[in-house]
Amino acid sequence: MASPGARGERKPLLGQEETLDRPTVSPFEGRKAACAAVLLVEILERAAFFGIVSNLVLYLNSSIFNWGGSQASRAALLFLGASYLLSPIGGWLADAYLGRYWTIALSFLLYLLTACLLPAVASQDGRLWLCGEMPAFPVQPSCQKGSKECKQQLPSQYCAPIMYTGLLLLALGISSVKANLTPFGADQVTDRGRDATRRFFNWFYWSINIGAVISLLVVAFIQQNVDFLTGYAIPAICLALALLVFLIAAPIFVTKPAAGSQVSTMFQWALQNSCCGQALQKMAVKKRTGILQSEADGTGPLSDTTRHQRAGPSQEDVSNFQVTAKIFPVLLTLIPYWMVYFQMQSTYYLQGLHLFIPSIFQNSYLNNSALSAAVDGGYTLPDAWLLLANVVVLLILVPLKDRVIDPFLAKRKLLPSALKRMAVGMFFGLGSVILAGLLETKRLQYVNNNQTISQRIGKDDYIAAPLSIWWQVPQYLLIGISEIFASIPGLEFAYSESPKSMQGAIMGLFFFISGVGSLLGSGLLTLLSLPATGWMHCPEDYGNINKCRMDYYFFLLAGIQTVTCILFIWISFRYERQQRPPCLHCTGRESKLTS
Repeated sequence: MASPGARGERKPLLGQEETLDRPTVSPFEGRKAACAAVLLVEILERAAFFGIVSNLVLYLNSSIFNWGGSQASRAALLFLGASYLLSPIGGWLADAYLGRYWTIALSFLLYLLTACLLPAVASQDGRLWLCGEMPAFPVQPSCQKGSKECKQQLPSQYCAPIMYTGLLLLALGISSVKANLTPFGADQVTDRGRDATRRFFNWFYWSINIGAVISLLVVAFIQQNVDFLTGYAIPAICLALALLVFLIAAPIFVTKPAAGSQVSTMFQWALQNSCCGQALQKMAVKKRTGILQSEADGTGPLSDTTRHQRAGPSQEDVSNFQVTAKIFPVLLTLIPYWMVYFQMQSTYYLQGLHLFIPSIFQNSYLNNSALSAAVDGGYTLPDAWLLLANVVVLLILVPLKDRVIDPFLAKRKLLPSALKRMAVGMFFGLGSVILAGLLETKRLQYVNNNQTISQRIGKDDYIAAPLSIWWQVPQYLLIGISEIFASIPGLEFAYSESPKSMQGAIMGLFFFISGVGSLLGSGLLTLLSLPATGWMHCPEDYGNINKCRMDYYFFLLAGIQTVTCILFIWISFRYERQQRPPCLHCTGRESKLTS
């Protein structure tokens, strides 16, 4: 029985006139409904994702599970890394077997089912049914910080098998949707030209940030200030709506069958042409000699495998391997950029906790006495809301770039290639981490001169410098601008330059490399926290950073990014030179011949 993706390419069932020959018509004409459906699905999915991850550490660290802070952080890091690192699996599955539509639908189903685990274990009955009774070995917050007895009294990770299994399955669903929804959306307009594809990626990234705004403003607030049951039920509802929209919109989608993945064939061909592969081939010659001889004599059947072995790799196999070999170094040089990018969800956030954070409300503006009493209890501006600076700049600049800047440059033939835009984005990321290092150096000057303040955030006290947290806004803004120039063209590059039979796998590789950058950034921070290294090793501070030199960490990242920017420019220059027509310099001679 043929797989769902093998039924052939399906055009929208709704009648649509082809109007591309008229230059005044939008390239999205006839495909607006399909693109809008994909973008709505992406908004709902990203709202769910950010709703799941934004307070995951707080969720596991709360009295619901009583995990230690380091235990909760490791679980969140594993989940984030896996949600990127597993992307190639979904891409390969779509290319080889199911096609993108059915891979996305089934991935959303897995995503939804595993997301329901989080609100289920947030309720006491669900927790008892899935995990059993919590061990009667409570955490003692009254013990002195840093004492060995206190560290030894941390309980085992309650419900760990269920939570780790659920988070890994959840990450598999997320990564598969991530790897396939982007190229599936581009499939709706890919026949309308490169400009339509570029504009779709702009709006797709805009939709991602709409979902982030919803989660940061609403879902994360509910999880922290109302309850986790309601807060984690909302992402599940978003996923159910996303799956429903995706299924209902099926008749208007352009769906393409699974063309067969060339990944396995490509690597087999590469192995056969390596030294080890040639040695293995020689060892296998003797075993095949009898079979080959019998087939050559006509006494044995000639199998398809034998025909392929005799014929050798096809031209398509060789071409796909060569194209991928050219794309891979370009994507690899993005790793340091992702190391910088993910700092805004880790060290930038940590830096903000040690700057002056103002209150959200002023009591004079409150009429409700109960709310006023709550604010008196210590509500301050959530540190995570500074991520909105990154999000807002994307929401403003992406439409401006799509409607004004890019058309202006395109008319004058000044629109840079995707690789040139990626290089610009990497330099903006470099500027962000340099500003973070300079701000941290200034903050430590206040701390070392005993010019500090004590502020209460949640249930913890922090010794902070009297510098306002608003000084962090420029570094968040620069990261947002870097996304427009690095990440969006990166998606466009990965989709446009990869072979059609490997688009899902290459897009998965793009997200995989993002996860590698995140984990390497965390690994570098862990390495610098070792006692022998010292920059981030400050045990006398017990989790504070006032005795650490996090500014050195930022400047080290800046140095790595600088070297990589130079390497990226060199690699991208070679790539673009190889992509030029081989006889570009002889167009004059060609025109004479044709005339």
